[in-house]
Amino acid sequence: MQPASPPTPQKADDHTSEADYHCDVLVIGGGINGVGIARDLAGRGWRVVLCEQEDLASHTSSSSTKLIHGGLRYLEYGEFGLVRKALMERELLLRSAPHIMWPLRFVLPHDASMRPAWMIRLGLWLYDNLAPREFLPGCESVALNKSPLGEPLKPGWTKGFVYSDGWVDDARLVALCAQDAAEQGAQVLTRTRCEAMRAHAGGWRATLAHLDPATQAATHRLTVQTRLVVNAAGPWAEQMLRQVMAVPTTPGKGGDAHEKLRLVKGSHIVVPRIFNHDHAYIFQGRDKRIIFAIPYERDFTLIGTTDIEHKAPPGHVQIDTEEVIYLCQELSRYLRRPVQPGDVVWSYAGVRPLLDDASGKASAVTRDYRLQAQMRPAPWLTVWGGKLTTFRLLSEEAADEVGKMLGDERHHWTGDATLPGGFLGDLIEETSNPMADMAEFQSRLRRRHPWMDLGLMRRWTRAYGGRVLRLLDGVRSRSDLGAEIAPDLYEAELFYLKRHEWAMTADDVLWRRSKLGLHYSAEQRQAVVDWFVAQTKVGQQGYHHSAMSR
Repeated sequence: MQPASPPTPQKADDHTSEADYHCDVLVIGGGINGVGIARDLAGRGWRVVLCEQEDLASHTSSSSTKLIHGGLRYLEYGEFGLVRKALMERELLLRSAPHIMWPLRFVLPHDASMRPAWMIRLGLWLYDNLAPREFLPGCESVALNKSPLGEPLKPGWTKGFVYSDGWVDDARLVALCAQDAAEQGAQVLTRTRCEAMRAHAGGWRATLAHLDPATQAATHRLTVQTRLVVNAAGPWAEQMLRQVMAVPTTPGKGGDAHEKLRLVKGSHIVVPRIFNHDHAYIFQGRDKRIIFAIPYERDFTLIGTTDIEHKAPPGHVQIDTEEVIYLCQELSRYLRRPVQPGDVVWSYAGVRPLLDDASGKASAVTRDYRLQAQMRPAPWLTVWGGKLTTFRLLSEEAADEVGKMLGDERHHWTGDATLPGGFLGDLIEETSNPMADMAEFQSRLRRRHPWMDLGLMRRWTRAYGGRVLRLLDGVRSRSDLGAEIAPDLYEAELFYLKRHEWAMTADDVLWRRSKLGLHYSAEQRQAVVDWFVAQTKVGQQGYHHSAMSR
């Protein structure tokens, strides 16, 4: 079945409203929680509109450490409920999208000066047993001085532990949830800012402004009448609630003066690959923080993260020199070859919107979430906090709450659903192990399309999973893919991303729908910029795409 284009919301057809559109739920925010909630609600049959002021996953949701994990270090803070909740989701998520998520083994060198070995063993035993595991292997001890896993480390690190978690392409996870929401009937509006909102006719009247991607100027405005608003604006959630929605904050007047966000910046650096095996490392910093070193994009290692209070506006965040030095120094304490700031080829930073639980250190602030629902002045629900691994559960609970508020509770459905591309059954008979499924799918795809080189096949199957068959529909050779805009980036893929994944600029493709920007030169990145500029001009002239755009 071809993916459905995002439908237009129903036009208002009653005499009481002059709004452009009517819907049941307006979701504000195109990060992982917003798209997850929109997806769940649309799958239950609600009429949903989602608006995001920039591109999908423009901020926090593309700036994570890219892990599907329970959060081993949270055990030390006594957050057993949060860890168990995340661990329960871990394998479920890995099954739902084996192309963008997969198991990853972590090496934890033992530092006796920080925690005794028995404490580490106990923590890892809890980590293995707080939730069921079907295909992820359990923890084990490793003699680092006798294992290839110890080769990148200084000789003094002789004892360690290995345990399982998962890796995820965070920005693609957001894009696929949005795609699924649209295919379930939601309207997904990117580059669309919610400018104003007021209670009206038992619901909300919202004014949305569609923004030009280049200038951020409003090109046109529309009004939406909705029965309920979900505020999933992440770092902007408090601002949205207090300023745009103008919800009173005095206790007893329909608000809650005690729900506050604590903005914490997390920064990461990327360096050329510093080890050759497929495991990741989890290092304990001298300040008791955790630092990950993760295989990344074949040729690189991803290192992070930091935890620093962020006082500036959430849209203005970048890594500081001090953070780069900190990450390099803490990592170099373990490595035979030190990592230097000059080794950094790319860095990114994001702001985590965490619940302010009055913890002293930023690293100790809870990663759990809270859903705040109110009926005054009209029905609204705000998402406070959260983490990537628990997005599906958060979305399910939010959809349940929306059903209660609208007086029409509907059934769960995402627990055993796949994300777009997660179904591989068009080429294989699926097994119980998503890693084996993905390997077999790649093998059969290569046999069906022998003209594809191994690198392109791996990238496309990892990005699109089973949906790669739609991208390859009618393609019998490389020449059928259209012009090669940059190495292994063809027009067929760019048109696909424009049509089905809301890609409007080169950055959308190079840094969010993929990480090709990390592999390209400045000239190659500019070629992608030029292609999008040319497409914009073509669109303005009313040009009708050729068959290549399919």
